[in-house]
Amino acid sequence: MMSNTIIGYHAIEEGLKNAPGGSILYIAREMGSKTEVLENLARMNRKTVVRKIGKPELDRLAGNSDHRGALLVLPSKPQSSSTARRMTVCEFCSALNEDDGALVLILDGITDPHNLGAILRSADQFSVSLVITPSRRSAQSNQTVIKISSGAAHYVNQAVVTNLNREIEYLQSQGFWVYGAAIGGESLHATIFPKRTALVLGSEGRGISKLTEKLCDHIVAIPTTGNIDSLNVSVAAGIFLYEIRRQQA
Repeated sequence: MMSNTIIGYHAIEEGLKNAPGGSILYIAREMGSKTEVLENLARMNRKTVVRKIGKPELDRLAGNSDHRGALLVLPSKPQSSSTARRMTVCEFCSALNEDDGALVLILDGITDPHNLGAILRSADQFSVSLVITPSRRSAQSNQTVIKISSGAAHYVNQAVVTNLNREIEYLQSQGFWVYGAAIGGESLHATIFPKRTALVLGSEGRGISKLTEKLCDHIVAIPTTGNIDSLNVSVAAGIFLYEIRRQQA
């Protein structure tokens, strides 16, 4: 896979909105009119060159055949037209006014890029203020994450930190109540979320780390009735975020 590449129809659509000069949109000739929308967006961008090549060559450029006939290559990381950016937790909190509410999502050990991409898609839909991930033992934003998020990764503010627990303590000092998602916690439906809420989600395998769980102000859980005792973390994220935003609306 070439560096700074985007695959996936919707992810390419979002990438083309912010593509810098020197970007190249590769289209498989075999796709015919199926990629017409992408080609038109590239021409409207006026900074992106469209090149039609054979599918075998596109497979080689993409590193696999899972490109659906299109590949966007960027000379550098795209600058989003939204307010989304990388920032520190301190910078984020400093930008809040005293009475501002906010919803922060903290991901503890989410190593699967597909889960991260799906979570970022939900984070965008429910207007999460900031997503925090650790710099180690965690998936980071890449072309797979961008594809799975359908381009939503371009619009979600993110902070990558070295010490997750220290940032949780800092958020608490800034008026945030921290809720950890774990089996055995208080029912989601019975939980009242304040205007400054931070939600911690752990990996499906080990969940939230023990030390992180101890730092949380409350532990909450989604009541389920199935035979399997847990949901996919990206599905759980969507349910939690919906309920929190429903209460804050």
